Amino acid sequence: MEPVVIGVAGGTGSGKTTVAQEILRRAGTGQISLIQHDAYYKDLGDLPPPQRAMQNFDHPDALDNGLLIAHLKELKAGRVVQIPVYDFTTHTRTGLTRPVEPHRVILMEGILIFADEALRRLMDVKIYVDTDADIRFIRRLQRDIAERGRTMESVIRQYLATVRPMHQEFVEPSKRYADIIIPEGGFNEVAMEMIAARIKTLLEATE
Repeated sequence: MEPVVIGVAGGTGSGKTTVAQEILRRAGTGQISLIQHDAYYKDLGDLPPPQRAMQNFDHPDALDNGLLIAHLKELKAGRVVQIPVYDFTTHTRTGLTRPVEPHRVILMEGILIFADEALRRLMDVKIYVDTDADIRFIRRLQRDIAERGRTMESVIRQYLATVRPMHQEFVEPSKRYADIIIPEGGFNEVAMEMIAARIKTLLEATE
């Protein structure tokens, strides 16, 4: 049976992870392979630390989509893949991997997944989480300080230098490729019910 591939995109702090977790909860983790685009940042270990921090992590070129596409094809073929474990404080891959087993649903989430045509062609359902810019910035600020060891000044500097302009250039325009646009993310109960029903229909069609 061909797995159903669902993509969840949206700007930084939009609530993509909340939507993905809601899909997992409603569909059942035993039926879903979860892949996060953030795991596929390119390893910058060959650069000096100051130079690593200067890279534009919000541009599509910062991500190894070739490896992600290869992993999606492996999962669709029914084979286990080893997802890289990325260290956001050093901007390097740790050398460790996370095994992901094939399931009937492959759920992929990330800011830039709709910006790549080859990735889009592998998706059966494309969901865009649409959240106001001020809310997204506050969420990113809180996350980067709490989880990624960043200072408030560095988060603001990066947001103005790359996050905001790259959102306008790549993320926001990719919304036009979405099959479903969700305001308020995983807190939109009506939208989540519709998505759960759609996934159920797709699963039933592959039985």
